[in-house]
Amino acid sequence: MKNILKLTLFSLLAIGLLACGGNTKKLTQEDLKKAEESLFNEDRSIKVEEAPKVAEKYCQFVEQNPDDSTAVTWLFHAMEINVMLKNADKSIELCNQLTEQYPDSEWAPRALLYVGSFVYDDILNDTAQAHAMYQKLIDDYPNDRLVEDAKKSIEYLGLTSEQIMARIMMSNLEEIDIDDIAAQ
Repeated sequence: MKNILKLTLFSLLAIGLLACGGNTKKLTQEDLKKAEESLFNEDRSIKVEEAPKVAEKYCQFVEQNPDDSTAVTWLFHAMEINVMLKNADKSIELCNQLTEQYPDSEWAPRALLYVGSFVYDDILNDTAQAHAMYQKLIDDYPNDRLVEDAKKSIEYLGLTSEQIMARIMMSNLEEIDIDDIAAQ
């Protein structure tokens, strides 16, 4: 009797799992475009209540179509939405997925800079992890155009806006050649 009950419960569970899995519709580019349109109000401001659903659709598309040429772009956009929502854990998870799954894409160094700046530095105030993200960008993508931004970000880590402005102003003053000013 116990075996029949166990078998029945197992069968019901299996049927339930199959039924749930069968309802997952394969997303298309058109589905993602519609989702993206639902993300914005008429004034182009973000509908915060829609944002998590849209990000999830982007992730679902990537899961269903990992080899699609646009998958990495949608994954980056899902990460951006989670950063905007200040969902640090999900943002970091998506950044890691992007850099591991698509390390050669143009989006990988962007993701590192983005998460270093907006998640670790701004949201979490974790300058050590922000530094690690910037350094990873520098080490893994030494020829990328964002390397200089990563180096500057390291230089300014932990500084207030006022301290950063003071450094920039001092740097600009040092670049001015006094002889050039006198000659004018």
